[in-house]
Amino acid sequence: MKKMKILFVGSEASPFIKTGGLGDVVAALPKYLKKEGAQVKLILPLYSLINREKYHLTKMYDGSCVKMGNCEEFYSVYYAETPCHYDAYFIEFHKYFDRYGVYDDKNSHEEYRDNAFRYAFFCRAALQLAKDMNYKPDIVHVHDWQTSLIPYYLKKDHDSFFEGTKSVLTIHNLPYQGIYDAEVIPYAKIDWADFNMEAFENYGRVNLLKGGIRFADKITTVSPNYAREILTPMGGAGLDWLLKERQSDLSGILNGIDVDLWDPAQDPHIAYPYNIKTYKQGKQENKKVLRDKFGLSHNNMPLFSMVVRLSEQKGIRMFTECIEGVLKNMQAQFIVMGDGELWAEAYLGNLPNYYPGQISVSRFHGATEHLIDAGSDFTLIPSIYEPCGLKQMYSQLYGTLPIVRSTGGLADTVQNYNEVNGTGTGFKFYDISASALYNTIGWANSTYYDRPEHIDGMIKEAMNQDFSWGRSARAYLSLYQSTKR
Repeated sequence: MKKMKILFVGSEASPFIKTGGLGDVVAALPKYLKKEGAQVKLILPLYSLINREKYHLTKMYDGSCVKMGNCEEFYSVYYAETPCHYDAYFIEFHKYFDRYGVYDDKNSHEEYRDNAFRYAFFCRAALQLAKDMNYKPDIVHVHDWQTSLIPYYLKKDHDSFFEGTKSVLTIHNLPYQGIYDAEVIPYAKIDWADFNMEAFENYGRVNLLKGGIRFADKITTVSPNYAREILTPMGGAGLDWLLKERQSDLSGILNGIDVDLWDPAQDPHIAYPYNIKTYKQGKQENKKVLRDKFGLSHNNMPLFSMVVRLSEQKGIRMFTECIEGVLKNMQAQFIVMGDGELWAEAYLGNLPNYYPGQISVSRFHGATEHLIDAGSDFTLIPSIYEPCGLKQMYSQLYGTLPIVRSTGGLADTVQNYNEVNGTGTGFKFYDISASALYNTIGWANSTYYDRPEHIDGMIKEAMNQDFSWGRSARAYLSLYQSTKR
């Protein structure tokens, strides 16, 4: 059987550049599609933040040209083999990507005002690169608003090279839609006839994701529950009506995790590797190292961690409204690691001064996240909404029980604790309130002290979960095949 040829186009991919879970998905899914027999190539912007020497980037083309709607742009192309041994290509264009940030300025946190221009260029250049390489894909798989113009171009450019090529758009986070002033339309080569409520128009501005949803052959999102939630006014972020129209082409495929990188038995980032048979000693030893690293006192308290983007979506306000009550009233320790909204950074950063040895707060560091999962007893994920989430999957494989608000992929991947028989892989709550989070932390905390045999059984159940990408990759291949029928 002929290998399916897939072109991935994304705005980020680990390890080259990553701002969140999108980078993990865009990197890992191609690896597992390749294991299933597909041929995969990945195209990324060459941001100045990408370490060219570390990843052995080599120049492939110089002076490449792409036709935008009202001009031509000239750029270079670099190549590297990914750590997972599929081909990655990088589009170098200093005007748009030589900056100290990806989507926004890392110092001011202000979004780049020309993002619509940046990613319109990237979308057109990615398709031009495929032509320059004579790589005619069966599927172009794009991700979020940054690359959602590609399905439109495949439909509207009528390029014979891409005859038979189909598009799949994955929505990782629906509220981020790429809404910008209409001044980008001539440059982006969007037909003014498509600047209407049914396609790109959004209250007089351009909505790039909306256009992608309208023109993509298939639409996916990153968990079955989130695929249902976005069809409702509460979860649809203003696009539920359009998603309902496209419902027959919409599916939810749960993200996976790269178990080669997230395996406590062979993780180089943790102090003491362990497996399901040796987890008690392994987690105990890692907890000692973790406490030393973060300046926490050594005692018999359970250790709660939260590795999170400090944003409203992630439930950070709920956490800040209840954490001092928890620290005063419960015998528990906390590690918080993350960056984000300045008010949250300032508030949380002061807590160790008032509760020394009981809570530690630091900025995000990727390798340290592994040690935190290995040494913690519980991880907090109190998201207002969560399309999929990877954190709860990583944590369960490391025997760290998640405390989650039951939404999106968190609802799909965490089995709530049953006090009667001791089953489950974590603790769920439903209300968006500080009191609900406080009470659920208390529930986990009391279970740790009063029902240790239940905690033991839950850890084993969690570590036995299958969150690997293999299952998801096969589901995507089936979806790709369906576009050809």
